[in-house]
Parts: sequence; C-alpha cells; structure tokens
Amino acid sequence: MPELPEMETYRTLLNERIAGRRIRAAEVTREKTINVPVAMFKARTEEHRLARVDRRAKMLLFRLDSGDTLVLHLMLGGSMFYGTKEEAPDRTAQVELAFENGPSLYFHGLRLGYLHIYNPAELEEKLSKFGPDPLDPRFGPDDFIARLRKTRRALKFALTDQNVISGIGNCYADEMCFFAGIHPLRKLTDVADGELQTLFTAMHSTLAEAIRYGGYMETPLYAGDALTGGYNDRCKVYDRGGEPCFRCGTPITKTESNGRKVFFCERCQR
Repeated sequence: MPELPEMETYRTLLNERIAGRRIRAAEVTREKTINVPVAMFKARTEEHRLARVDRRAKMLLFRLDSGDTLVLHLMLGGSMFYGTKEEAPDRTAQVELAFENGPSLYFHGLRLGYLHIYNPAELEEKLSKFGPDPLDPRFGPDDFIARLRKTRRALKFALTDQNVISGIGNCYADEMCFFAGIHPLRKLTDVADGELQTLFTAMHSTLAEAIRYGGYMETPLYAGDALTGGYNDRCKVYDRGGEPCFRCGTPITKTESNGRKVFFCERCQR
C-alpha cells in the first residue's frame, strides 16, 4: 500500500503536470469507487480547474476551483497513470479525468480504494480523524513521544495507527525502527524516552530519503517516469527477509504479527 513518501512523490509529479488545468471530462466505470451518483460527480468535476494537489496522510487531495476536493486513497492494489490512452496500462480504469489540451489521469485498481468528492465542511470532518503528519514542522519530538505514550502496544502498531500519526505504514515503520536500532515489536512501555527521541530523528531522515528517491513502490506515474520506486533498492530491512544486514551481515528476520509482515535485524535492533 502506498505510504507517505509514495503519495508525496505523486503529489509533486502531478502538480508539475496538471495543476491549474481544467478537467474536460470525467468518466466513471465503477460507481462504488466514488461517494456520490455519477451524474453529480461529473457535474462537480467537469469544466472545473484543478487548483493544486495536496497530501494528507496516505491520501491525495485534488483541490478544485469550486471549493470541492477530490480525495484519493489508493489502498491495496490502487494505482494512477497520467498519459494518453495508448500509453496507459491495458486495464479498466475505475475513473478517468481528461484534462484540456493534454492527456488523462487514470485511476486503476480502486476495488478497496476510492476517489471521493467533498465540500469544505465534509473534508474537514474527514481529515479531523487523522493524527498529525510526521513532516509537519509543528510536530516536534515532545509531541511524538506524548502521542506514542498514549498506547501500550508494540511500537510498529502504534507507528502505523493513522489516528496516532498519519502516513506511516508497514515499510517505513520497519525502516525507521532499523535506523533507530529499536526492535519494532517492543512494547512501548519498555521503550525509553531517549530511544523515542532517536526514533523521531530516524523518522525524519527515513521519510526524507524515501521521498528523495521516489518511494519504494515501483509503479510509474507516466511513461518515462524515472523517479517513482527508486527507494525500493535502498530499503534496509523491509522485504529483505534472509538477506544480510547492511550493518552487521546478520540475515534479516521476517516474521508476522497481527497479520502484518515485520522485518528487522535481531543483532542491530534491541
């Protein structure tokens, strides 16, 4: 599932290509993907200009000049592609947004994901449920520690709880814990404040590097996209079960807890 760095990469790339452009047509092939009737969705999107693309948590926010916002959550299996019909993957798009004087933005695989439209009040209510963004400059180490101290769960499950902190999923929780030298399945009651300070720093450095290299999911946004997925080969533990640790050479452990894959180095992570 795309996490903060993947969606931040898409946000940047989309703003470069479609911000300020008018939506000429909206086509919907799966009504369950949206939250209003198709006719209403078309009326609220067609001939409106896309002001900009923002990100909140693991979602993209397509801000329209009408004040409405399209909220995209790709969930498991969802993807986007920006290009011509000939360039697009040979699969049915649940939604297509055709832009004036240019290609379309295709939304694929939204069986679990969605593209909903909200007015400002509805959007505020929806976003109020999420925890602070890790990259928000107002979110400091003391806030980070205080939010984690509200739960007694294992560290990984607190980090991936979108009500605690938004945007972090399986991959980057494991990567952050490796950088901080902390076992991801340690109970928070057994993790000292000093270790959480180290984890806060690791969170910032991990996410910054992942964004710089386009995230770990190798799903290009457009033909010739050389950025998206560049972090995949730079993962230190995630999806590297049995491979040697970059620090000590010990084989990376892959296990499962509460239905989630967990990767860590038994020697480097206390």
